[in-house]
Amino acid sequence: MDVLTRERAKPALPFAGVYQLVDFPLSNLTHSGISDVWLSVQYQGGTLEHEVANGRPWDLDRNHGGLRILMPEQGSGTEEETGFAKGNADLLFRIRDDIRRLAPEVVVVASADHVYRFDYTEAIATHRAKDAEVTIVTTEVAKGRASDHAVVEANRLGRVTGFAYKPARPSTTTVATEVFVYSPDALIEVLEELHREKTADAEPDDTGLGDFGESLLPRFVDRGRAYVHGLPGYWRDLGQPHLYLAAHRDLLTGDADELFADPAWPFLTRQPQRVPARLDQGSDVEDSLVSPGARVAGVVRRSVLGPGVVVEEGATVTDSVLFADSVVEAGAEVAWTIVDSGCIVGRDARVGEPDAPGSEDSDAVTIIGKDSSVGAGVVLEAGARLEPGTTA
Repeated sequence: MDVLTRERAKPALPFAGVYQLVDFPLSNLTHSGISDVWLSVQYQGGTLEHEVANGRPWDLDRNHGGLRILMPEQGSGTEEETGFAKGNADLLFRIRDDIRRLAPEVVVVASADHVYRFDYTEAIATHRAKDAEVTIVTTEVAKGRASDHAVVEANRLGRVTGFAYKPARPSTTTVATEVFVYSPDALIEVLEELHREKTADAEPDDTGLGDFGESLLPRFVDRGRAYVHGLPGYWRDLGQPHLYLAAHRDLLTGDADELFADPAWPFLTRQPQRVPARLDQGSDVEDSLVSPGARVAGVVRRSVLGPGVVVEEGATVTDSVLFADSVVEAGAEVAWTIVDSGCIVGRDARVGEPDAPGSEDSDAVTIIGKDSSVGAGVVLEAGARLEPGTTA
């Protein structure tokens, strides 16, 4: 996510103004009745630790079980097991002894940069019924998006017969949602088997296992007990700027309404208290989301304003997402742009372009890093990037 993740972990990115991406898997786990939750924190881990508040919003701050934060470790284990993990399969290998000690019935692994609503127990039920070693939760995507994901083929019984990790020419539009249910004994066996095979050729600080799609899932498919479980409803990967804007556009058009359709399945979050949003006389807001504490006196179209955002009189914001406490001053225009928190867009500045294909191409998305300032009258063309703390 480019400059947006220079100073924060990707799962700490805001979504829909009042949530963070990590809120979605944590809420799904809580509502699924899963209370032993381990959160792996790697790059910029402190930002994510702050957002999850020790698990309190999800009732995971408890004496037994609850939320456990897994930080990178130095000086423990073998040389290749210290420091940052080199992928999620690598991470699973590093914590295999912890899994072995806990001895769970199943291990559910989920990424934290996707938005969806799902009861994980449904996938666990499929896992049990099929006597699977791994169950891959899948969804359907547009043909042009399939190559960004792990593509999965299965027979009529649901057994996986083909698996390709980010193929140039995908054979199907069925992809892995990066939610997996593993049988722990099989998981540990395969991880250690792959480590024995790969460690000799890996770098000194690397187990060689990489991401799940490189060797872990293909090995399970070869073993013949990998099955699929289809995820019903809305699912989006927000791992690139244009996908991030496209998912927010779904919120505004109603295409993501089902995410929030079940009052018994709310998405929980750590959100500081703010005063209600204010729309001043003469403001013009259309097809947008305005978070608590925001104040609008200008024009806002098809955009999401985070908590405390200010759009002054005479300013225009279109097709954009503004993070908390950013200000768009009088006369400024912002289009197809992601503005990080604490930024100032000065009077009469022009940021982005109204006709940019911002939901289709990351290079067309303008991004302003945290605590940056765009000076009065400055023009930033579509696709421009400002690093955090920049003055332009």
